Amino acid sequence: MNERRIHQLFEISVLLKGAHALIECLGGLVLALISTDSILRLANRIAQPELLNDPHDFIATHLLTWAQDFSVGTKNFYAYYLLSHGLVKVLLVIGLLRGKMWAYPASLVALGLFIAYQLYRFTDTHGIGLIILTIFDLVVMILIWQEYKVVRQHLPARQV
Repeated sequence: MNERRIHQLFEISVLLKGAHALIECLGGLVLALISTDSILRLANRIAQPELLNDPHDFIATHLLTWAQDFSVGTKNFYAYYLLSHGLVKVLLVIGLLRGKMWAYPASLVALGLFIAYQLYRFTDTHGIGLIILTIFDLVVMILIWQEYKVVRQHLPARQV
């Protein structure tokens, strides 16, 4: 692929990462501000109509079980995780979109650490979403690396 196409894919993937980061920040804030009782009430409100039609509904029963087991400690962990993960990615996306040289290696390291954690969590949860996110992160890492090489080629020797 030519440099222009790689740059376009890089920008799109970084913008998608930025949107995902903002969603994570928003989710973290929401989790930090609502109670576990509110989560359970919402799950009940969603699941009850389904369970009236089918008492063994797979999704509804799992949603209720999840909400009943969702402790304050778990809620706080996810709120902190989403906020910190999202904020780190927002800062890196801003640096990448502004062409800051520090942002390229920092993004590669951060994404590598996120991937390692996602794979670790996958061994516990077996959630397919973690694999999809990891594949997307790997593609983004490749695009960041390609963009970094191109940007470095076009810099004067003293700035590299």
